[in-house]
Amino acid sequence: MSYTRQDVIVSRDCPAVTVPYGSPVTIEKGCEATITQQLGGTYTVLVQGNLYRVEGADGDALGFEPTETVVHVHDGPVTSDAVKDAAWSLLSTCYDPEIPVDIVNLGLVYSCNVIPLAPERFRVEVEMTLTAPGCGMGTMIADEARDKLLSIHGVDEAKVDLVWDPPWSRDMISEPARLQLGLL
Repeated sequence: MSYTRQDVIVSRDCPAVTVPYGSPVTIEKGCEATITQQLGGTYTVLVQGNLYRVEGADGDALGFEPTETVVHVHDGPVTSDAVKDAAWSLLSTCYDPEIPVDIVNLGLVYSCNVIPLAPERFRVEVEMTLTAPGCGMGTMIADEARDKLLSIHGVDEAKVDLVWDPPWSRDMISEPARLQLGLL
């Protein structure tokens, strides 16, 4: 994980999405880019005054080893408690591309429920919100959370719903995150 800015030259055409709108684009080979955030397996880059999110699988275009979604495997029996612990752990690897704090510490995850489907098979249901209802990255963040939840051993189904009640406020940010963001 990195918060340090780093300048790179994009080595190949690279798929990305605009931040905060979430529209797909291609960053062209040869562009100068400044990496502003490298968290949760994704990169936030600044190119010609615009922010973009680049998936870890395309990290090679930025001079890094490509990364894939981490599959969470644990030792021991697959229990509801083990799945819930893994779910919270993986949710804390999801980041808003504009804020260097994970969605759990931002207070965006309202609930995480594990529902048994069969022995050692589960469904995970998450309710989360966004810092602003009009955030174009919301679906992308929710999809990332769902994909990470599906990587947990024993999880067959995952549902991540964006909700707006209660409305998010800065009071929901954890104390360590408030300190990190300079809000204390």
